[in-house]
Amino acid sequence: MRRRSQLIPWKVAGRVTEGYSSGDDVVRSTGWVFNNAVGDDLTLAEFVASGDDEVPAYLEAFGLRGENNATETMLEIGAGIGRMTAAFTREYGTVIAADLDIGFLERCRETVAAHGNVDRLQTLEVADGRSLAIGDDSVDMAFSYITLQHCVRSDAMHLITEAIRVVRPGGTVVLNLRAPSRLDPLLLPVGAVIRAGFRLPRVGEWLSQQRWLTRLGWQVSRLSPADVLAAVEATIGDAQVWTRPGAAITLGDATGRQFDGINPSHWWLVATVVG
Repeated sequence: MRRRSQLIPWKVAGRVTEGYSSGDDVVRSTGWVFNNAVGDDLTLAEFVASGDDEVPAYLEAFGLRGENNATETMLEIGAGIGRMTAAFTREYGTVIAADLDIGFLERCRETVAAHGNVDRLQTLEVADGRSLAIGDDSVDMAFSYITLQHCVRSDAMHLITEAIRVVRPGGTVVLNLRAPSRLDPLLLPVGAVIRAGFRLPRVGEWLSQQRWLTRLGWQVSRLSPADVLAAVEATIGDAQVWTRPGAAITLGDATGRQFDGINPSHWWLVATVVG
């Protein structure tokens, strides 16, 4: 089966990361994958520190920090090389880091070993970009940040339903998505053209280290709160849609909440899974 184009950049990037001898080199050379920065002075420690800042900020804003976290299992969909994973392993009893590419997961384990609690870490390859190979009701929380926008619409929706499936009744899904915008008629076709370039020998490796080109290649899909809630409303309760204050995102019938740490183009679904 021919590999779907939206998966190509991540597979190529994973292969590129495997060619570096350290996490520092990965961050310096392919920072576009992780924190939108490159440079000879960057370090893996600084990269992880950005996740150390964001993890508690989001958990506290969403009301998800508590003593019980230390005994719970959480799933991170789209862990990459572990920017946020390290912090999660200090917060939760078990962390399952899931990603499309096994190369990222190997680097994730190295990152957590250096900056987190690797004894609490498990990894999960999402080889098809849409399915989670773990059982129903397996985790207490499913979390995803800046991942679902890189999936085609059908895959993103499938991952959302998969996230709900694997969370125990009473547990929580915390999912970040990108809303539709007026620029999409330009950005999405340009992204498709750039992703096609990743199929070409050597060109893909070069593209994987060009930050702005690859940022455009990320542009795959957009989902509105109404799109998502209509599909999953029977399986969740207490659904909240979180946005940045002043963001031009239509909430529909959802309960709206605000946090100034959210990207103006992004929104979060925070909801309880029902039995």
